[in-house]
Amino acid sequence: MAGSFHHRPVLLRESIEGLALRPGSRVVDGTLGGGGHAAAILELIGPTGRFVGLDHDAEALATAATRLARFGDRVQLERASFREIRSVLRRLDVDQVDAVLLDLGVSSWQIDSPDRGFRFSEETADVTPLDMRMDQRLEKSAADLLATAPPGVIERWLREYGELPGAARLARAIDEARRIAPLRSVRDLLRVIDVARVGGGRRHHPATLVFQALRIAVNDELGALDEGIDAALDVLAPGGRLAVISYHSLEDRRVKHRFREEARGCICPPRQPVCTCGRLPRVRIVTRRAVVAGEAEQRENPRSRSARLRIAERLSQQEAA
Repeated sequence: MAGSFHHRPVLLRESIEGLALRPGSRVVDGTLGGGGHAAAILELIGPTGRFVGLDHDAEALATAATRLARFGDRVQLERASFREIRSVLRRLDVDQVDAVLLDLGVSSWQIDSPDRGFRFSEETADVTPLDMRMDQRLEKSAADLLATAPPGVIERWLREYGELPGAARLARAIDEARRIAPLRSVRDLLRVIDVARVGGGRRHHPATLVFQALRIAVNDELGALDEGIDAALDVLAPGGRLAVISYHSLEDRRVKHRFREEARGCICPPRQPVCTCGRLPRVRIVTRRAVVAGEAEQRENPRSRSARLRIAERLSQQEAA
């Protein structure tokens, strides 16, 4: 399927400008996708720049390789999660980079591919498997987790990852349904959601929050985000920038709070006269508020409506002190 899907990058201009790229910059795109952001980055950093693109989806890598072939050996693509940035760069003998971009969540192409299990369209629900793995090397799909996880764990996923009203009721309904027959298709899960009567009165289909919660659980998305931010800051050179685009409030809050923590210095009690913790800030927050897509982009690309961009700049030891 290489080259078979079109990738429309979200907040392209805002993220590229926010990264403050220049000719010769060393850049990691930790969520390569179809290569939309990557092509614009490579144009800016020029022939003296260096680009490393990561993605754990083999089909996305194949598509990006075709799209970026014109840039030749300036492009190095690796099948890996962005939480593995340190080890990938170590293997490539790259010490530090000037910019890291993370465009989180599931791609439009993955959502539009019924066999990947991310969508709950009525037209394809009977034949769409409950998969939801972004990296198909993962051992367990959504169907596997729903078959084996205790009801209390399923409830926690629905409550914490989906912020779903009625999470306990749906977890009980899933447990009752799987005692009769395994939940294998999207249709199987939609029936249980309907029986449990959750999410009523909401603007979105109640399955939206359920599928979000299961997708996050399957792919350990929040764990990957925490590790990915830490790894990205470790490999950034002083003055280098990390840009993160998120698509729901759980991710955006996590990014915002993590940037704030990294921008803090001393954490000793306020009344303590002398600092004993020795903590120094690691970053300067570039975007005090999340950057959102303009009206024109939102009209052209509905996915951009929920996008939030935040950027932080790595401080040198002198600046931190």
